[in-house]
Amino acid sequence: MPDTRESALRGDCAQCFGLCCVALPFAKSADFAADKSAGDPCRNLQDDFRCGIHARLRPSGFQGCTVYDCFGAGQRVSQVTFGGVSWREAPETARQMYEVFPVVRQLHELLRYLTEALERPAARRLHGELRTALARVGELAALPAADLEKLDVGPVRAEVNPLLLRTSELVRATAGGKPRGRRGADLVGKRLRGAKLRGTDLRGALLIAADLTGADLTLTDLIGADLRDADLSGAVLTDALFLTQPQLNAARGDSATVLPHGFERPSHWAS
Repeated sequence: MPDTRESALRGDCAQCFGLCCVALPFAKSADFAADKSAGDPCRNLQDDFRCGIHARLRPSGFQGCTVYDCFGAGQRVSQVTFGGVSWREAPETARQMYEVFPVVRQLHELLRYLTEALERPAARRLHGELRTALARVGELAALPAADLEKLDVGPVRAEVNPLLLRTSELVRATAGGKPRGRRGADLVGKRLRGAKLRGTDLRGALLIAADLTGADLTLTDLIGADLRDADLSGAVLTDALFLTQPQLNAARGDSATVLPHGFERPSHWAS
């Protein structure tokens, strides 16, 4: 079985060769203060692979960096797939390393969701299938670089997604009442202050800048939901399904926001 400890499925920049700062492109926008092409090191990347403005990313115009997590793919590719030899030490491996990184990132994201599904007692009847899927995705993440470079993650997602959907149905059913579906809904800027969304399927919903102040999001499925600039002040996210730290980092909130166990309150949230 793959390593599914929290530390293995969350980015550890100290063990990474700054892959997200090199491999990925970004365009000058509200999220990034400059343009950068894929394969070009960010201007803020230091010789030790650390970010020179990490403590002031938001005020420096790099908000996009604060809402990204590789789910542990960075340290996996750096220390395991490429054996701890960086793209600076072996420039001939750079291109392949940059190609492999986003593939492993997608696999680690699936590992993160499958691990959470296995922690849900309500989905116990699916645990056998979930363990099989977890082992399969873990095997793929452990492939050599040459194989990972050619791997199409789409079919893997297609295999895992039905299990995650069934997990969601079983868990949300414990919320009481008839589970509601708002999957993929366009809720951009909507006023949902105090909304009773307990057990709602918000998978892939667009909640950009939505007012969710004081909303009850207990046992909601938030996989893939876009929470950029959504106001979660005073909202209750107890046992929210498939929520990730980057989603919270992209939103706004305060000290009254009730977070699920294991999540950090973003530093930019109101006190």
